[in-house]
Amino acid sequence: MNTKDIESINPAKDRPDEGFCSGICAVILTVLSFILVICTFPLSLLFCLKIVQEYERAVIFRLGRLMSGGAKGPGLFFILPCIDSYKKVDLRVVSFDVPPQEILTKDSVTVAVDAVVYYKIYNATMSVTNVENASNSTRLLAQTTLRNVLGTRSLSEILSERETISHAIQANLDEPTDPWGVRVERVEVKDVRLPQNLQRAMAAEAEAAREARAKVIAAEGEMNASRALKEAAEVIAESPQALQLRYLQTLSAISAEKNSTIIFPLPLDMLSSLKNSAS
Repeated sequence: MNTKDIESINPAKDRPDEGFCSGICAVILTVLSFILVICTFPLSLLFCLKIVQEYERAVIFRLGRLMSGGAKGPGLFFILPCIDSYKKVDLRVVSFDVPPQEILTKDSVTVAVDAVVYYKIYNATMSVTNVENASNSTRLLAQTTLRNVLGTRSLSEILSERETISHAIQANLDEPTDPWGVRVERVEVKDVRLPQNLQRAMAAEAEAAREARAKVIAAEGEMNASRALKEAAEVIAESPQALQLRYLQTLSAISAEKNSTIIFPLPLDMLSSLKNSAS
């Protein structure tokens, strides 16, 4: 880089008196402003005294330069007419809805996702001097971050891991907004809307899975019942009288359900067995 290029980058080096002249002009204007305030006192208090609320701060510029000492407030503060300007900054938590974003997921499914972002300005001076519009910039960044983060996730992850995704979006938002004096407090994925044909396909899949589980459960019940019947048959087979008693118990249960007369034959072998047991 030659000398001419250096001079084009820093042209103030060949004009050392320019900064001195601007400083003299600033001092003269400041003195004249003080004289104006004194001459018009107490009417000038209406224009010089300003108030900011507990949740607000005022960033003051004097002749276009930021005043030392940082933002003023809360309460009363003093400005000089004609040479001072200020901007109020709200430090309360602000929430806004991220408009629904059409996102192509990792497994090539198109979904519409919207979210809610909560943020606050923690440094009023940085939010005024480092970015033109901190609120609007945060909103635009939230939209692009939501698309970028969800584009790397599959549909099942978006539906089941909302808390993890919210923390990831918050971390990605908090890093670039920190130089703006903005802190992202919380991000919530509010709604995930699926296409109608995909909803029908997922409903059919869930219904088929439930039917398959129901058939498996019914088959397991039949198997357990058959085992129980087998064990009962083995017990009854050891004693012939048990079968007759079971027969009578069944007839008693039938007659209890409906008032009816039941005629049944009594086997002779049962009588002979009872007689033998009595003798």
